[in-house]
Amino acid sequence: MLKKKDTNITQSGREITAQEIEEIKETVSLCKGLSRIELAQTIAENLQWYRASGTNKVDAGLKLLEKLESQGVLQLPEKRIILKSKKKRGLSMTKETEPQPEIACNLKELYPVKLEIVKNKELLSLWKEYVSRYHYLGYKKPFGYTMRYFIKTERGRLGCVLFSGAAKSMGTRDNWIGWTEKQRLNNLAWVINNSRFLIFPWVNVKNLASHALGQICRQIRMHWQELWGYSPVLIETFVDPVRYQGICYKAANWQYLGMTTGQGLVRKGKSYTTTPKKIFIQPLVKNYSDLLCSEKLVGRVI
Repeated sequence: MLKKKDTNITQSGREITAQEIEEIKETVSLCKGLSRIELAQTIAENLQWYRASGTNKVDAGLKLLEKLESQGVLQLPEKRIILKSKKKRGLSMTKETEPQPEIACNLKELYPVKLEIVKNKELLSLWKEYVSRYHYLGYKKPFGYTMRYFIKTERGRLGCVLFSGAAKSMGTRDNWIGWTEKQRLNNLAWVINNSRFLIFPWVNVKNLASHALGQICRQIRMHWQELWGYSPVLIETFVDPVRYQGICYKAANWQYLGMTTGQGLVRKGKSYTTTPKKIFIQPLVKNYSDLLCSEKLVGRVI
């Protein structure tokens, strides 16, 4: 027998009222033919629970449903078994990304240095190939919303940059911002992570990396708004001190916050073996802290 739940609960930073819980129970009861994901989509839509981009918060809706089930409030349909396809092969390397003749010159000799947004499948495939071939971490599917750039001049493409979702929780950063857990859950999308930065190995141009970072920081809010429907207010990045010191970030006036613990976000049944990284931060607006600690941040409205 299912228990009756009369109190409000909080999920992903949002308070769900007792009345809303009753409506969720009714929806689950009436829509028995839907999968868990379809139910989560319906619940998020009914609650007008949106991501910053304006799409439904399906992941949060699914977590809410599973929480209610664990409390005996409702019963979800059985999980559907999804047959996984065979593991995809790694990216094949083509002549297009083979090493080029060295470019060693003064930065001014390359002007204008431009950002090329990766928008179509052909460019995306090429971008992935470059990163897979030349970045020490290789290519991995990024988390959350993304923005990819090529660094480009009249002499060709010189590097690749990726921005993706911020770290879920990080004590040093979160204490520095000063937000509460609820504020972090609600506003994390407005923090983005520079998760890949690559200057091709045949490019030897002093200050190119910091110059590109400067351009990105002046333009990415507009680019992100056009693509995702909202404008981030803060960028973070992690630098492995075993390999790099973060010189280009320092030169671009990014702020060093400290080191990560190397433990990652704790999840049941999972462990992490990463090493501590340097944390660098770059605000994109002056009042970033006030915004991240407020309810003023509103994304795309449906």
